[in-house]
Amino acid sequence: MKMSQMYSPTLKETPADAEVVSHQLMLRAGLMRKLGSGIYSHLPLGYKVIQKVEDIIREEMNKAGAQEVLLPALQPAELWKESNRWADYGPELMRLEDRHKRDFCLGPTHEEVITDLIKDEVRSYKDLPFNLYQIQTKFRDEIRPRFGVLRSREFIMKDAYSFNPDKESLDESYEKMYDSYVEIFDRCGLDFRTVVADNGPIGGTDSHEFMVLADSGEDTVVFCSECDYSANLELADSDIEFTTTDDKPQELEKVETPGADTIEDLAEFFNCSTKKLLKSLIYQTQDGYVLALVRGDYQLNEVKLRNFLGTAALEMAPAEELFNDTGIVTGFAGPVDIPDEVRVIADPSAMAVVNGVTGANEADYHYTNVNPERDFTVDAIVDIREIKEGEPCIDCGAELTMTRGIEVGQVFKLGTKYSDSMKATYIDDNGKSQSIFMGCYGIGVTRTVAAAIEQNHDDYGIIWPKSIAPYSVHIMQLGNDEEIKRVSEDLYTALNQTGLEALYDDRSERAGVKFNDADLIGCPIQVIIGKNSLEDNKLEIKLRQTDEKLKINADNPVPKIKELLAKQN
Repeated sequence: MKMSQMYSPTLKETPADAEVVSHQLMLRAGLMRKLGSGIYSHLPLGYKVIQKVEDIIREEMNKAGAQEVLLPALQPAELWKESNRWADYGPELMRLEDRHKRDFCLGPTHEEVITDLIKDEVRSYKDLPFNLYQIQTKFRDEIRPRFGVLRSREFIMKDAYSFNPDKESLDESYEKMYDSYVEIFDRCGLDFRTVVADNGPIGGTDSHEFMVLADSGEDTVVFCSECDYSANLELADSDIEFTTTDDKPQELEKVETPGADTIEDLAEFFNCSTKKLLKSLIYQTQDGYVLALVRGDYQLNEVKLRNFLGTAALEMAPAEELFNDTGIVTGFAGPVDIPDEVRVIADPSAMAVVNGVTGANEADYHYTNVNPERDFTVDAIVDIREIKEGEPCIDCGAELTMTRGIEVGQVFKLGTKYSDSMKATYIDDNGKSQSIFMGCYGIGVTRTVAAAIEQNHDDYGIIWPKSIAPYSVHIMQLGNDEEIKRVSEDLYTALNQTGLEALYDDRSERAGVKFNDADLIGCPIQVIIGKNSLEDNKLEIKLRQTDEKLKINADNPVPKIKELLAKQN
């Protein structure tokens, strides 16, 4: 592509609202432009990268035996009500009404649509298994879109769905998709980890996320320094044991603590470690109030709590409603003398505290010398805390390490969650009706592009992995000398004829502008054609990934360029 003919508006300055590197560089390099909050137009260079990622996905999906379809983005509410997700999915579901006041949503995912599609067509066990996938725009009403396409309201996603006669067959499909995902992200040139993950609003049982390691990631990846254990922080476990100290239990005492309503305030007020404090958080669930109790130096893991309670939604109890119902004052809650209608779920860390401090359920008062079992009872003792770096691995006991990650893909075993609710069945070989087992497999296409930039950039711009670079070679014509133009044109034609996509900067711009744009766009190989090099019958080469510079013979340069490209990552 000649840059004189290409719509590629680069920017010298970084837009003020671009927070992370990928957002900044996708705007500056002319890959995309913002239309509204969390909504972006993809320009020719950016869409070309998206297509490269899609091509890799299609090749691997087709190789795994999946078949491509295209499903509607506009989905009737009736399907979501049939699966019981219309209310459970929450405010991220983009809802709308048509002119007849009928409810619809713009699909964030397609479990309902794909189940409805196949349920009247699959009759027999002989029709199973099979896998359908699509690459399509998805919508989520994010409360705070940010980081460009890493968290947007409209994005491109690949979603696949397997249909199986039983659990064993589902396991086979899941493993096949898992292996395909490893191949896809390897081919995209990404440094990633696979972690055990929460199923969230998708539902089902087992799930794994594919995390691209990057400081800008919103997720925390926990992994073992010695073995293969890895998990999202939401689900990570450790082998730590909490034991009580030999301190003698003291008499329970109620103390006035004006203004001390945070963990830090309490630690200062009582001149004690946060390990002596009992952190109480009260949630409102469909089954009533729940008080979650963890030791003061830990954070509550809401995903673990939600999974234990078996609820799709978990919200903090509104202060006024909580006080009217129970007499408990928010900010001063605690398990001592808790009303019977409030369930108490305690983490093991909290149960090992001796002579601790907790809220007295009334404003500006706390109990000190609190001892579990003596001073309060619990309904369940469950791991509901976020683990800490350095804790022992649940599998081998070695230290756990944490890093940041960007989720680019996730695979789920849905089981019969959707087929049960939507009556997707088949007749088995004994003539009995059975629910179809399903799997779901998603890749964020636009998010993968952004994640690649987060991992591959420098102070000057993007450094694309060669497999997803918009062009393999970036030719820069320096000056309008006829010989320079001829050599540039000939190389451009020769590269394209041999299957190497070339970007040809034939613009009437200063050399400095061309150099800056080339580094910003980030193609793997830059070829600089100017008067100085041609005097020696040479072409200047710059390898973008290593910044190495060299000269090659101007006669028949294509084989050497192909050789250099093959050595790039």
